[in-house]
Amino acid sequence: MGKVVMYSSVSVDGFVADENDQPGPLFDWLSSGDVPLDESGELKVSQTSYDYTRPYWDQIGVTIAGRHVFDMTDGWDGKPPSGTDHVVVVTHRPKPEGWDPEAPFHFVDGVEAAVAKAQELAGDRMVEVAAGDVGGQVLAAGLVDEVRMDVIPVVFGSGKRYFGSVDAQHLLEDPDVVIQGNRVLHLRYRVRR
Repeated sequence: MGKVVMYSSVSVDGFVADENDQPGPLFDWLSSGDVPLDESGELKVSQTSYDYTRPYWDQIGVTIAGRHVFDMTDGWDGKPPSGTDHVVVVTHRPKPEGWDPEAPFHFVDGVEAAVAKAQELAGDRMVEVAAGDVGGQVLAAGLVDEVRMDVIPVVFGSGKRYFGSVDAQHLLEDPDVVIQGNRVLHLRYRVRR
């Protein structure tokens, strides 16, 4: 079974979006270089960021996201982001009316069910959990193996927190990856068990 990784780009003060759900400059690093990160050619990063990010993306089999993110992105038009095979959406509501039943999206109620479904679909590949409220719930349930964050040099002051509304202490190991790219610091922490 692949590991479960919580991930997002994040401001220095710990936010994944501002109060209006806008990421501001959090994704600017994805266009700050000259090395194409995917086939679209729209994402271009530094060689250092490519060497870290591309292998990570290639390991992801399933992404878990909340219904709020799903709705904000219009379900990525039925195509999982970053080339992943499936998306598991944590929601208490049914899938949207008219949703393509062939799209590789799975709607489940609760984070434990989401992780179980994602691991079933991913096999030995990685399960990525979007940071924010759902990511924080998965961490609080003890189901996250690793925390990855791309820290962007901006201070939001307020907004949507990386760890959502986690209200208990969770210890992480010392970072085992610290890589500086253009306008980004890539960090990886294992969750202490």
